[in-house]
Amino acid sequence: MGTKLQVDGVSKSFAAGAGRVEALSAASFTVAEGEFITLLGPSGCGKSTLLRIIAGLEEPSTGRVLLGGRPITGPGPERGMVFQSYTLFPWLTVYENIEFGLELKGLPRAERRAVAERYLKLIGLAGFENALPKNLSGGMKQRVAIARALANDPEVLLMDEPFGALDAQTRTVMQEVLLTAWEESKKTILFVTHDVEEAIFLADKVLVMTARPGKIKAVLEVDLPRPRPFSLKTTAAFLRLKEQALTLIREETLRAIQGQVSTS
Repeated sequence: MGTKLQVDGVSKSFAAGAGRVEALSAASFTVAEGEFITLLGPSGCGKSTLLRIIAGLEEPSTGRVLLGGRPITGPGPERGMVFQSYTLFPWLTVYENIEFGLELKGLPRAERRAVAERYLKLIGLAGFENALPKNLSGGMKQRVAIARALANDPEVLLMDEPFGALDAQTRTVMQEVLLTAWEESKKTILFVTHDVEEAIFLADKVLVMTARPGKIKAVLEVDLPRPRPFSLKTTAAFLRLKEQALTLIREETLRAIQGQVSTS
């Protein structure tokens, strides 16, 4: 697999009062075509900032991001984005939400409907085509958001804690729904989360970030079989990876707390 996404020495600082806050410091990694990568780190480490830079919603202070060897200079349709908040249009039906980007591209109605039907089946929402978002649960809304992003056929799907607002039971089901969709589409996915189990269950690789300013502390190779049933989370191999990740995150959380105490 060739390199799809390259993050090369990306740093980001923000003005804060009379000084500046350094959110990211020389973060570098690559993502291969079709890979599922999760970004994991302590709170405030710059995970979401890094994802927004890759999306083209923010500019790095230094460094660059390449997609397919081309520099990213702003938002583009080749990168789909799914946020934690439900970003559906409340006045549009499920069908119309999924078709929205395809309509902007000028696809004929019959073609749009065929694509929407495919992804509705994939995410398990056949039968809810004409429902409005207000009549859907949180998990169902996020399914529609994922379907809408996939329907636009992006080269890379960027996901910023998309299951963070869901209850624990719905969250675990949504992880399996997403993996099913990924196995079907084989999209390149970069997924931000603070949940260690989620990061391991979904990913080919887990990129563990340091405390702020964030950079890549470690790369955990998730050599677990696919497709992945829920029962995988109780296996010895999974628990070993979970222990490694928790230890790395704890080190960075303690470092962040000690830094706050020393500067207070």
